[in-house]
Amino acid sequence: MSRSSRFTADILTTDSDRSFIRSLNEFMEHEKKCLQCPGEGPDELRYTVHRSVFSKVIGRATAYKRLLLAVKSEYDSTIRELQRREEEARAARLTMAASESRRKSLLTCERQAAHLRERISTLQRETAELQEELEREKTSKEQSTWMPGTDEDICSIKQLFEDQEPAGADASELVSDYLDRFLELFELAQYEDAALIAARAPRGVLRNIDTMEMFKGVEVLPGSLSPSFLFFWALLFTAGADGELSAPLSLQGVSCALQSGALQLVSYAVTHKKLTFTEELGDILTEHAQENPGVADLCLTLATIIYEACRLHRKAALSMCRRGLIHSAAEFLKHCEDLTAEDSMWVLCRSPSLSLLQLLTEPLQDSAAILSVGGACAALLADPQRRPVALQLLDSFVSRGRGALEEVIVGDVGSSVDVWTHVVSLCSELERDDLSRAILSVLLSQSGTRIVTPDPEGARLMEHVYL
Repeated sequence: MSRSSRFTADILTTDSDRSFIRSLNEFMEHEKKCLQCPGEGPDELRYTVHRSVFSKVIGRATAYKRLLLAVKSEYDSTIRELQRREEEARAARLTMAASESRRKSLLTCERQAAHLRERISTLQRETAELQEELEREKTSKEQSTWMPGTDEDICSIKQLFEDQEPAGADASELVSDYLDRFLELFELAQYEDAALIAARAPRGVLRNIDTMEMFKGVEVLPGSLSPSFLFFWALLFTAGADGELSAPLSLQGVSCALQSGALQLVSYAVTHKKLTFTEELGDILTEHAQENPGVADLCLTLATIIYEACRLHRKAALSMCRRGLIHSAAEFLKHCEDLTAEDSMWVLCRSPSLSLLQLLTEPLQDSAAILSVGGACAALLADPQRRPVALQLLDSFVSRGRGALEEVIVGDVGSSVDVWTHVVSLCSELERDDLSRAILSVLLSQSGTRIVTPDPEGARLMEHVYL
């Protein structure tokens, strides 16, 4: 008997009342089970079920209906008040969390600003020393007591000032004005204007990773461009013709642009050589291509440009393969002097395809193939994800007849009998007895025979195989 049944047992006088209470108990248990209510404790769903049952009891009552309605009204009012207070408490907690987050952001900005002020102070001191040096050299010139090379040195220093800031402007005051204006705009959350000021600051005092970190620390509203992206955009379009962003700025900027969906801006930066190319930068674009198939071709194209510039040739070849440019990748692997057979195998394992395997195992005009057929098949057959490619290649040889398979094995100067024996063993383990028998038949037929091959090192002796 349930708890509610025990409470009502003493006041029930008719079978109808007992049936009604029993149906209500069954209704409550069924509803709580369907709604997956917790067994104990305050819960909105449990309250809803019991309120519905209470309404049914009131509907059946006669003499106590008005009293029960009054009781229900008081309970509902109390519960609504508790819910209102809970909502207010939840809103207060969210407000407090937002305030704490903003406080942390402000502290971060203040630390960055203090760091920038310290850098400005150092630049001001160096500028003052340069100005004193200029004055000394000017005085020395008026007295006609020149040392060799002094004229040239002074002209270089003056040219530096003319290039870095407007003519006639005091360097330290100009830098300080830019810093103050930047901090003012940043604190007012005018991030686009602040980004332009930072990008145009004299001597590039704000074109650094510290400023980028300040912009990254700002919370972004949904649907709006991130301040760090705005800073990256400003850096690109205020850079000189030969200006390249530093490696850290390049990485951070490209990451922000990709997150903002601005791949065309990244394309502009790469093709116009506005970035410092690194392996990490190419990897960021490669990862973005894998996660976003719709823009994969452009991302991989840009990654290839970066990898080639960094002389990361095997990653460049892998990017070509992932774009479907199998023949171009194979030609690149064949003619790049820096690449080895191990590099080609590295590419093949990460982008396995029958076409690439065939191209890399084809003998060249005046030398052996890049990869030996036996060695490549042995490596691929040992990997469950890559073995289908090796099986396809071996099947293609067998389908052309025993002569074709024999020609491949005999001409495979890069693989010993032991390697091909291992291939036989792997085929047997995969229950491809047709392949293992065909290969073994060729090996046995070469017992004791010296095979003449085009290999410059001469012929290779094939040994007898016993199983």
